[in-house]
Amino acid sequence: MPCSNERGYWSNQHQCYVALANPQPPPGDAFWEGEYADYGAVYTCYQPQTGQLVLIWAPDPPPNSGAGPTPREVAEMAVEQMNLRAIDIGITPEPGEGSVGIVGMPVWMWAANADSHTVGPITASASAGGITVTATAEVLRITWDMGDGTVVQCATAGTPYTAAYGKSKSPDCGHVYERSSSTKPGAKYTVSATSSWVVTWAGAGQTGTIRMDGLTRSVAIAVGEAQVLVQ
Repeated sequence: MPCSNERGYWSNQHQCYVALANPQPPPGDAFWEGEYADYGAVYTCYQPQTGQLVLIWAPDPPPNSGAGPTPREVAEMAVEQMNLRAIDIGITPEPGEGSVGIVGMPVWMWAANADSHTVGPITASASAGGITVTATAEVLRITWDMGDGTVVQCATAGTPYTAAYGKSKSPDCGHVYERSSSTKPGAKYTVSATSSWVVTWAGAGQTGTIRMDGLTRSVAIAVGEAQVLVQ
């Protein structure tokens, strides 16, 4: 099969010539059958064996089976240039010896020293195979495993705690321990923060989205019963 023709480019994945549908089916179009997706795009899929032309939806442009990298592959090159990394954990009580939280007291969590490499947004461009793609990455959420069986998902980088907040709860990213960490290894809870990123990219007449997970950092904190600490 030719790599491309007036119907688009050849996709081995779909066994057809693919091109971005213009116009895109609106939310109420019969194509969606009531399941409208507000991301990704709709493409025409022409099958030369049957002469059939159908519409397909995909979260990213279907891979181009022709020579050279696809726009998505070039977007991934741009992401590599961003040097994305896990957040530095900010939390009360602070990690380390001598700092102990209290059961029932609010715990605050946040991204300490947050910058474009840990929470975004950050933009980079890459070129290959005669095409240039620009990608922008931003943290979608931070998932906190609190070590007591609780998982907290925060849609923001969190609010850094200061003494002025006293015993109030975090406005956007917090937790309350209901039991001490005395039974845990080292008598501490291991708290892990995992960043989930969303990358949007555009280039070569195409757009797409890349989801990224797995950037994780952990700390250990101690939480005790108030009456024990008083004694």
